[in-house]
Amino acid sequence: MSKDEQRNPKAGDLLISEPFLQDENFVRSVVLLCEHSEEGSFGLIINKPSILKLGELVEALDFLDKDVFVGGPVEQNTLHFIYIGEMALEGSISLGKNIWWGGHYDSLVEKLKLGLINPDSVRFFLGYSGWGSEQLEDELSDEIWIVCSENIDEQTFNLTPEELWKNLLKNMGGEFKVIANYPLDPRLN
Repeated sequence: MSKDEQRNPKAGDLLISEPFLQDENFVRSVVLLCEHSEEGSFGLIINKPSILKLGELVEALDFLDKDVFVGGPVEQNTLHFIYIGEMALEGSISLGKNIWWGGHYDSLVEKLKLGLINPDSVRFFLGYSGWGSEQLEDELSDEIWIVCSENIDEQTFNLTPEELWKNLLKNMGGEFKVIANYPLDPRLN
């Protein structure tokens, strides 16, 4: 990936935290970028499960025994979702190869209850990751994030949260393959 592509991410790209990022919200995180414009950016951390189950948060979905992920440190009282497959909900935004962000929530609940949407194809998040105007660009210039726009598809979401950060970097090859093996604490090397 060229330096220009690294500095010009788009919705559907993944932001992979650099290996020594100290911000506890983003250590070894992978953020799915859902929106990126001059006004700012919005994303969801896809590899940080919370301690909560969906049924504990949403009574209408208490029949599902699903983990909820921490989407980021902003507005952790909000619930967001992505799903994989064909577009199933009005208002969903395409993020690439059969990956969709949001959509009509009541329709999602109804389709899950009726078995019209596979619960395993939906991931829920508390909060989100947000950047103000040019904030993400500044962080990219400071090399806090590595942009990954290659091979993002359903298989990306089949990896465990622990595997995802490392496997994405390895698959990018070159210097990223080396970075994937960096220890969490370089003093332990």
